[in-house]
Amino acid sequence: MSLRFYIITMTVLAVISDAILIPFYPQFFNARYGMDSAVHVGFYVAAISLAVMCTLPFWARLAKRVEPLYLLVYTQCAAGTFSVLSNWAPDVVSFWVLSMLMFMCKSSYLLMYPYMMRLTPKELHASTIGILSVTVHFGAIFGAVVGGFIMQAWGPRACILAMAAGDFFQMAVCMYLIRSGKIVHVIRAEEANAETSVPLRSRFDLRARLPILRLALVMLIFDLSAYLIRPFFSMYWQQVTGNPSELFSGAVFAIPGMIAVMALAWQAHLQKRSRKLPDHTIANLVLGAIGLLLHAAPEPMLIVLGRVLYGWALFQIIVKLEVNLFRLSTPQRYAQDYSITNFFQNLGVLLSSFAAGAIVSRYGLVVPFVLAAAGFILTALLDRLILKVPSAGHVAEAPSESASLERAHAN
Repeated sequence: MSLRFYIITMTVLAVISDAILIPFYPQFFNARYGMDSAVHVGFYVAAISLAVMCTLPFWARLAKRVEPLYLLVYTQCAAGTFSVLSNWAPDVVSFWVLSMLMFMCKSSYLLMYPYMMRLTPKELHASTIGILSVTVHFGAIFGAVVGGFIMQAWGPRACILAMAAGDFFQMAVCMYLIRSGKIVHVIRAEEANAETSVPLRSRFDLRARLPILRLALVMLIFDLSAYLIRPFFSMYWQQVTGNPSELFSGAVFAIPGMIAVMALAWQAHLQKRSRKLPDHTIANLVLGAIGLLLHAAPEPMLIVLGRVLYGWALFQIIVKLEVNLFRLSTPQRYAQDYSITNFFQNLGVLLSSFAAGAIVSRYGLVVPFVLAAAGFILTALLDRLILKVPSAGHVAEAPSESASLERAHAN
């Protein structure tokens, strides 16, 4: 099996372990510590985003000196250890400290994304990003459903142990790849191509980074809008339907992930016929806004339809924005530029989490859907006004970069 297969498998496990508790933090804190504050849940989810956005640039910088797979052996071991320790946290404060340390270590697995893109020629970026996006959505599907089942059957402590198991599995996969010799040494390839690297002056040129920063701003608004509805969706669904089942609400929460899998299958079908979906970014954002507004209707069938439209739009826009990132960047800067956009994405998630808790506490569970729809429309306006992305073939060095990586691996 190829290195690509193992990286995708690791990504699936990482997302699953992350997603186990995402829909159920209100129920988790209530069951574990007797807290039912919507504001507290919003602050906690926001703190997770803050932990990731502050530590990923550090991991990206460290990955310039340590091969990413070697780094993940230690960071995922630490993440799993902190996760197990948080399972015995006697109070909310100690749980916060240990779980935040866990997420800070866990965030290093995001380095696998730019690592894999460095091994992929530019012309295959769109299809690879689509696969990785569906991998994330599939992990969210399985994680939400598994999380609901574990919470219902064994309680919140079992959810924490399941998250830790995912971290230790990633550590084991990395150790296997290193010992089996399947690892591709990207640092060695960088040293071999040092004479063709970007000049030092341009690395710190703000004007050169302006296109990435514009894209990061659009990603911030999009993620703020897309994730505003996440923290309290399961609670909203249970309120509308009167069904307290976490398993059922987890399945409905995962509908966008199922739609993403279907969208990827449809795109693969079109590619076999040498066709592709046209770029309808604005139409997809408007479609997503309609889906979000349907969420606000207190009718289960309309909410399900809204989840379908939202899921389709989410997949299409995520792929479009990620493709734009790797068109604007160069292979030598993938990890650094990815850490920049990821910082803004997590800032959007952080702001959405703060906002969600405050909005739900003051205005109820419906208003976040309306505000998220308005955010999608704002994203559409920004996409037209500030983004200027070159065509897929704008960088000529991508194939040679991939070839040099393969030569470094062979040596």
